[in-house]
Amino acid sequence: MLPVSSVAQDVESYLLTDGRTVTPFVRFRECDQCPEMIVMPLGSFMMGAREGESWSSLWDDWGEKKGPVGQEGPDGLYNLPNEGPQHRVLMDTSYVTAVNEVTHAEWMACVQEGGCSHSPDHSVSTFEKGYIHLGPDHPAINISLLDIEEYVSWLNEHVGADVYRLPTEAEWEYAARAGTTTRFAQGDVLTSDQANFSGDTTEHNRGRPFPELITRAIPVPVQTLDAANPWGLRHMSGNVYEITLSCHLGHHIGLPTNSAYVAHAAQGCDRYVAKGGAYNMAMDGVRLAYRTRPTDDTRDSTLGFRIVREFRETAEE
Repeated sequence: MLPVSSVAQDVESYLLTDGRTVTPFVRFRECDQCPEMIVMPLGSFMMGAREGESWSSLWDDWGEKKGPVGQEGPDGLYNLPNEGPQHRVLMDTSYVTAVNEVTHAEWMACVQEGGCSHSPDHSVSTFEKGYIHLGPDHPAINISLLDIEEYVSWLNEHVGADVYRLPTEAEWEYAARAGTTTRFAQGDVLTSDQANFSGDTTEHNRGRPFPELITRAIPVPVQTLDAANPWGLRHMSGNVYEITLSCHLGHHIGLPTNSAYVAHAAQGCDRYVAKGGAYNMAMDGVRLAYRTRPTDDTRDSTLGFRIVREFRETAEE
């Protein structure tokens, strides 16, 4: 591994491969092909759902498992079994997160240079309008984790270091929560201006009308809506699911540090955790604790991704 950064944990300043120094909340783009990134601060957070967080009495894990939750919680709220146990995670490794989901234009740059072999179908099937073709600034969809491995390898070649990858579930949720403890980074409820989710499905899920909510039925371009969390990351709730490197074991494994999550992710999985929900989900399904479990070869119009970048201490000569 090439020496790629100098880490000073006391001041949290990090050196990029091009010599620039960045600090928490600084935005940067490391190469012409690289997505825009934001430096995450060090810290800790409570990972998973708090007691009685879900509005749903059913859990549906990527259409494969569905059944009643064992016990109704306070105020008619529920706990979904794969969202716990809630536990504290210390973020002991320094990293940055992409501002947006990787776009179709960013993906196709990899295809055009020969780094990515898969040219995905960039359309969504809708009930009322049939297939709708999406544009270059919509999130890349119909792309699997195996496809994404080619993309991050191509990106790392551009910066000359093995630093870009998918996030762990802990990295994803820490960045998505941005210091908050509510269902969403924007609070305990969302508006249709803040996230792209289904108003129709929310009405079905909650059993009452929500005339103020919109059903778009397709992803939106990544720069649209008032979708930024307090740390500037966009569409962490809704738009498309975002796959992570972490194994989905039916519950949280309760690891204490992010470095432990990175080590566990390296072991490989039968199923992976995807986070954030999608445009066709009820509001409940775009909560930051919500989890689903695609395989490494799943390609779906609701599934996209966002990348992170590691920092590593410079090796001594």
